[in-house]
Amino acid sequence: GSVLNLYDATRLKSPKINKAESTWEAVDKMVGDALNGMGGAPVYLITSTNNSVTTAQAIAQFTQKYPSTKHIMYDAVSYSGLLDANQSSFGVRAIPAYRFDNAKVIVSIGADFLGTWISPEIFAKQYSKGRKISAKNIAMSKHIQVEGMMSLTGSSADERYTAKPSQYGAVAVSILNALSGGSSTSGLTPSLNAAVTKIASALNANKGNALVVCGSNDANVQTVVNAINNAIGAVGTTLTFATTNNTKKGSDTDMNAFAEALKNGQVGGVMFYDCNPVYDNANGKAIGEKIVGLKLSVSFNDRMDETTQLCKVAAPSNHWLESWGDAEPHTGYTSLMQPTISPLFKTRPWEESLLKWSGDMTEHYDFVKNYWLGKLGGQTAFDTAIQKGIIEPETMAMSSASFSGNVTDATAKITSMKGAAMELVMYEKVGIGRGGVWSNNPWLQELPDPVSKCTWDNYILMSPNTAKANGAEHTDLNEVNRDKKVFEIKTNGATIKLPVLVLPGMHDEVIAIAVGYGRDKGVGKAAADTGVNVYPMVSKDGNGNSSYYANVDMKGLDETYELAITQTHHSFESKRPIIHEFTFEEFKKNPTELYDERKEELEHFTHSFDASEHEGSSEGKEGKEGVVAVVPDPTPAEENWEDAYRKNGTLYPNHESLGMKWGMSIDLNSCVGCGACTIACQAENNVSVVGKKQILMVHDMHWLRIDRYFAGDPSKPDSIQTLFQPMLCQHCDNAPCENVCPVNATNHSSEGINQMAYNRCIGTRYCANNCPYKVRRFNWRDWNEADCFDDNVYQDGRRDDINNDITRMVLNPDVTVRSRGVMEKCTFCVQRLQGAKSTAKKQGRTMKDGEARTACQQSCPTDAIVFGNVNDTESAIYKLRYEEQKERVFHVLEEIHTLPNVNYLSKIRNADVLQSVDPEKMKQEAHKENA
Repeated sequence: GSVLNLYDATRLKSPKINKAESTWEAVDKMVGDALNGMGGAPVYLITSTNNSVTTAQAIAQFTQKYPSTKHIMYDAVSYSGLLDANQSSFGVRAIPAYRFDNAKVIVSIGADFLGTWISPEIFAKQYSKGRKISAKNIAMSKHIQVEGMMSLTGSSADERYTAKPSQYGAVAVSILNALSGGSSTSGLTPSLNAAVTKIASALNANKGNALVVCGSNDANVQTVVNAINNAIGAVGTTLTFATTNNTKKGSDTDMNAFAEALKNGQVGGVMFYDCNPVYDNANGKAIGEKIVGLKLSVSFNDRMDETTQLCKVAAPSNHWLESWGDAEPHTGYTSLMQPTISPLFKTRPWEESLLKWSGDMTEHYDFVKNYWLGKLGGQTAFDTAIQKGIIEPETMAMSSASFSGNVTDATAKITSMKGAAMELVMYEKVGIGRGGVWSNNPWLQELPDPVSKCTWDNYILMSPNTAKANGAEHTDLNEVNRDKKVFEIKTNGATIKLPVLVLPGMHDEVIAIAVGYGRDKGVGKAAADTGVNVYPMVSKDGNGNSSYYANVDMKGLDETYELAITQTHHSFESKRPIIHEFTFEEFKKNPTELYDERKEELEHFTHSFDASEHEGSSEGKEGKEGVVAVVPDPTPAEENWEDAYRKNGTLYPNHESLGMKWGMSIDLNSCVGCGACTIACQAENNVSVVGKKQILMVHDMHWLRIDRYFAGDPSKPDSIQTLFQPMLCQHCDNAPCENVCPVNATNHSSEGINQMAYNRCIGTRYCANNCPYKVRRFNWRDWNEADCFDDNVYQDGRRDDINNDITRMVLNPDVTVRSRGVMEKCTFCVQRLQGAKSTAKKQGRTMKDGEARTACQQSCPTDAIVFGNVNDTESAIYKLRYEEQKERVFHVLEEIHTLPNVNYLSKIRNADVLQSVDPEKMKQEAHKENA
């Protein structure tokens, strides 16, 4: 999604002084004069977490020139409590490298580690390794989640229990006690007590192969969690301080000290980079009031955000895709950055600004290069490192650490914590992220939230029971009406109004609201007037760290507000299983039996007309209309029953693919529903943004959606289990869309692709009506030209963002930009396929497996998507379907015989009970056993 930020027309195009366009020469003179006239008054450099060694060197040179400079790292979503706890527990103020791939048991207390917590892209990759199960590899990790709201991580859990945020500490203390045979903390519900017993038993049984994480920013709670990990042998096996995670280093204590110094007139000047405290800090209002009176205030941010607007100087830095640099997100793992494009505007790397102001006229590229030439030992080594892009050890270092945390003191403080009748969780959305940095990114604003499926707004998440008790309208989970009742929320001296979105799995005494909304119009048109800022509700705990949990008062108002939700069917319909789901024990017991059951089900549905029996008559031999014959058993010439099913049970002609036959497999066990594939597809294929009003009219254009289904009793939060299913064009061999198009715009290729000839389509939409998967999107308007979405127009009529020459540069030139009246859908990224074939042809060789990759496959952090030539017996897709995972393979709506070229691998849940199982089927199974 950051590619669209690169081409954002709202970015500052040149430096500014007092909001007026200026030059770099004027900025350098003004800042230089101000710095030299400070008279010893401290200058604060406030940045987000920095993990670049060359940037740290530039800061050091600036500090050497101006010794009164104080550098503070500040994160919009703080991890200061975790860092403080690690300092007192292990003597290191850092986040360890977590190894979810080494854990057989994973316990999370309010940590959304697959969604937004610390480094979800790394954690998701690791986590998925323990979820890839087959008949030949019958092993699977167990994931237990305790949380107040329904998070992305909780949605993937095998077992999930709800707790109020004020109970997280008590849950951690109870687990620690239970590990040594002690009793649970008083005040926990019977359900949580049962959960603690189960968790402790699982952790004790897997010492050295278990991991506990917690999302609380309370150092006391994190100290107890550290004690748990120490007790189960996690330190040195599933987490290590030998290499640390450097993506979060912010200090709330330092930031509070800056705010106090600013208040007391003890700040001479301030500079901000990649942070926006006026918007996202609990002291933001006071900071904003004081900045305007400073002698020097500089923002290196890329736009006129809430903080930049109050600074005297705006010195915009390059986008990272325009920059040289380096990053060390994990100790010992360095990524070298090189620009993919020359700077679009008159921007300058902020490190170069610091160097110039400290008297070093070296350009940033030379500064970075000189550092690494010295570090690596010469030009050849530097060129090799740049070409590879990363400097890394062969294996990640692992080591133990001595625990010295004061558990007694932490436990006493946890015990004194008091909850409330209603508690608020402030959380990050996967798309919008920390501090609303993606607020003006229309792709990410329109990305449906993986759990709520809502776009373009934040809202109050509330359980069905709580909504009903408080008179919220439209609490039916399968509702179509998007008008939501508005509630007023009060806490920490702040009051906001937001609509309620009812979500199963929420604790009945917990509500949740996303941060990152309610931005100023200077951030950009897509961000303005979208949602409400809830950062003023962030409070400070006893240690001065930001707390994203709050006790709140709320009341319903006589108002409604429309939310643009892309999915209005929520419950899993088990009577027509579009998702195959089994327990781990079921699969482990007899994986082959599941394969046989699928064969039996399909044989029941598989029929073919016998033309000879109907010749000259509308009736068959037995005098019944529409007589059909069951498909015969496979002949010796056919490899398996699936071939017989595909070839014989159809009225359609058999599509022979003698050369290539493209196919895709999606592992539902690996998919965590994050939506990365949706944005990758949008970026690759020029999928249009339509805006909130059009989403409300069900005119969303995503070619790839993630269907989310709930199973369980909505009135029982702990019973809710969630299933994710990526849904795209299935590229059916018996495609129902193809035979209804009057102009043959949708047709079948010899490589198994359901094609779209855009310039032939006349917009009848018969194909969409005939598609059982509902994966076709109709261009109701010319989204990229005259009919851009209404919210994207300034009052003076000028077009913003996606409709200007700058942002048009984001469009992929290899893909047609469709105009109005045309049907769109997934093409298996046919432009990539043709490119890979062309390259192989030019080189006079056969295309190799893996050379053609779809955008969704390439972006998936868990490798849930496998794509390739099914006719190649050495390809990954062939081996997966017919050898490695044949027991788990299924196709959606297989019984209607569309013969999709997309298959899925069944969901395996490491739990005792599946809420998605049809009660009727359970009765039948019980009857069989009794018989």
